[in-house]
Amino acid sequence: MRHVMMLDLINDADKIARYEAWHAAGAVPAAVVRSIRAVDIRSLEIHRLGDRLVMVMETGPRFSAAAKAAADAADPDVQAWETLMDDFQTPTPFARPGEKWTPATRIFSLDEQP
Repeated sequence: MRHVMMLDLINDADKIARYEAWHAAGAVPAAVVRSIRAVDIRSLEIHRLGDRLVMVMETGPRFSAAAKAAADAADPDVQAWETLMDDFQTPTPFARPGEKWTPATRIFSLDEQP
């Protein structure tokens, strides 16, 4: 299953550069990468346009967003990462209270076109 989520960055060039550096190959802590793979997230990419981020995630049949959230809440390494990322991120104007990454709604699929 594909999930598309959106989040904004604080609109500050230095913070955006540091955020990108934290996401370079090998820069994300190994424990965080393991926590992602452990819940059947098979592919995850983050793209940036200005201060807007788009995350595209492909998950397998064992994936559960609720289980991932619970596992993350219990993992001190993931919590440390989330606390660090909070310095760079801000919810989109469309996020619900307490929501970080906000699901996007698919409005077009080429596969559904004649």
